[in-house]
Amino acid sequence: MGDANDSHANALPMPQHAIPPQRLGRRIVGMSAVLLPFRTEAFEPSAAAAAIDWYGFESHLQRTAGAGLIPALNMDTGFGPQLDREVRIAVLERTVETIGTGEFVGGVVVVDRPGAPFDLDAYCREADEVVERGGTPIFFPSYGLTAGEDGDILARFERLAERYDTFLAFELGTMFAPFGRIFSLDLFCRLLAIPQCIGAKHSSLDRIAEWERLRLRDELRPDFRLLTGNDLAIDMVRWGSDYLLGLSTFHPEAFAQRDRWWLEQDSRVFRLDDLLQYLGAFAFRSPVPAYKHSAAMFLKLAGHLESDATFPGSPTRPSSDRPILAAILEDLEQLLGS
Repeated sequence: MGDANDSHANALPMPQHAIPPQRLGRRIVGMSAVLLPFRTEAFEPSAAAAAIDWYGFESHLQRTAGAGLIPALNMDTGFGPQLDREVRIAVLERTVETIGTGEFVGGVVVVDRPGAPFDLDAYCREADEVVERGGTPIFFPSYGLTAGEDGDILARFERLAERYDTFLAFELGTMFAPFGRIFSLDLFCRLLAIPQCIGAKHSSLDRIAEWERLRLRDELRPDFRLLTGNDLAIDMVRWGSDYLLGLSTFHPEAFAQRDRWWLEQDSRVFRLDDLLQYLGAFAFRSPVPAYKHSAAMFLKLAGHLESDATFPGSPTRPSSDRPILAAILEDLEQLLGS
């Protein structure tokens, strides 16, 4: 018989140098990608504005900001890449009307095709809409932005830095969108040297890759905000990441409480984090983009939405998910009330 450890013979060693120390008691900055809810799925994509549950959106936006999280609009969770530009602008306008001068992040979306060139003017038109309303732009990947060598991508961000004093970059794995790209460590280091780029959302779902970025961030630019987008490892905040998550739209108050308990070094943080991670593992299983339907189902079960409809053509979850989501919701409410 073979050795019991044979199955691990080809495993890669853990890069210990890449793992920062845990930082119990640090203040976490939480950003939440806000779900855009719909009243019905029976509409043409071009008629999305009329099908949006604007009351549900505004109420959910208020809950998010009221919990102390920074809302992020027109992200993947808000169907930003699927919406027409006019609808994305309407989302921004509703945001300002709802939270006033409160801080928010706006996804800067350019929809293109494989092989398309980088469209600086299109990015600037979108970013201007965010900046003019007092938000911080986060440059969503596109085929044109992420194509080519590291130097090509860096040059595009440098051109954007000539136009905007403050912005966020966005690394997105292709499990979320085919136009996504995870940057090399060298490109990440070069982004740290752009002062206008104050942070980056990292959505590789890879702890090691994020730990490596944290180590480099701490060495080269400690004020740079690394925003975990790892909904399968939301505890990355323990090592120094902040976050911009789709999972936090399920229950903004629970995430805000998790962050407070971490700051206060309250042992309940671990139980709450475990429950939220259970929710994340369930909601972000394959196909990953169906998490948006999971979020709508969860919010409807919680009484915050009237419908769990999503944008037409979006992947959906089976009805059998509802009792599982309801049980997680009940556990969360019990713990938050303890």
